[in-house]
Amino acid sequence: MFTVVLDAGHGGSDPGNTGNGYLEKNIVLKVVKEIGKQLQKEEDIRVIYTRDTDVLINLWKRGEIANRSKANLFVSIHCDAHNSNAYGASTFVLGLHANKRNFEVAKRENAVISLEENYKERYKGFDPNSEESFLGLSLMQEENLDKSFLLAADIQENLTKSLKRRNRGVKQAGFVVLHQTFMPSVLVELGFLSNKNEGRFLNSKSGQQKMAKEIAKSIIKYHQQLKLNTIDLKEQSSGVIEISKSDILEEKNTKNEEVIFKIQIASSRNKIKETSYNFKGLKNVERVKVGSYYKYYYGITNSYKKAKKFLLKAKQKGYSDSFLAAFKGKNRISLSEILN
Repeated sequence: MFTVVLDAGHGGSDPGNTGNGYLEKNIVLKVVKEIGKQLQKEEDIRVIYTRDTDVLINLWKRGEIANRSKANLFVSIHCDAHNSNAYGASTFVLGLHANKRNFEVAKRENAVISLEENYKERYKGFDPNSEESFLGLSLMQEENLDKSFLLAADIQENLTKSLKRRNRGVKQAGFVVLHQTFMPSVLVELGFLSNKNEGRFLNSKSGQQKMAKEIAKSIIKYHQQLKLNTIDLKEQSSGVIEISKSDILEEKNTKNEEVIFKIQIASSRNKIKETSYNFKGLKNVERVKVGSYYKYYYGITNSYKKAKKFLLKAKQKGYSDSFLAAFKGKNRISLSEILN
């Protein structure tokens, strides 16, 4: 089954934006339920809601629901607002802010974390008002970015061409709710409740059904594209040959003072602070610059047995493409050579 997690933003004590007296939390919940209704007509799509009633779900919990269900896709639905007469639909994927406007949208959606219990501890080191805090958010999603963009672009096209909504484009911004997920994820801003005409449209049953239908069409199309490309995707994600070879060797503990094992959890053009918050709680992460990229390593040890445990932990944290590498000094060496 292809599992889609649908996330209605805000809820409960957090109404979201209230432009023209409309409640974002109620509108997005109705749209999400209608999307789910459309998707459930497909035999091989399973739908999970982060909330299906008027309750507040913490941002980290929304991601946890998606991760625990091993979802293939995460779609979060919101409504926008502005102090001008702005209007139109936009779709976001996780990334650094391209401009001040994207940053302001992300800040507003992330502000809900202050309503969460123990939020200072859970989001330790993260400041929703600081652009620097967002630098680490995109790292986990880089491997999913192409797929996220694929879906986002199709949703945007459907909303603007089929429903004649103003096209505000596909953008990148640092949404915490997208950061928490381990799968392709998008966040849709349906339109501006602060705009009188658009707010009326989004608050109407007809408007909600139309928006939901176009988003559901994009999700179904995305799923069909994945089915057609299943073999290619498997080949692309097959990843690390060294690991599958080394797994043949059982719990062999190789200790050599000259050899160091490390778990490479990510590679990125972004220079990101090695704080545990940026790496899903993994501590003592090392950053090494190689050409124009930065490589991030975790679990540095001279014990192969410990290294395998570190690898397992990294994968459990969501770094599915992480792998074990061996070094002598600053030089990387063949893992199979050392184990043999």
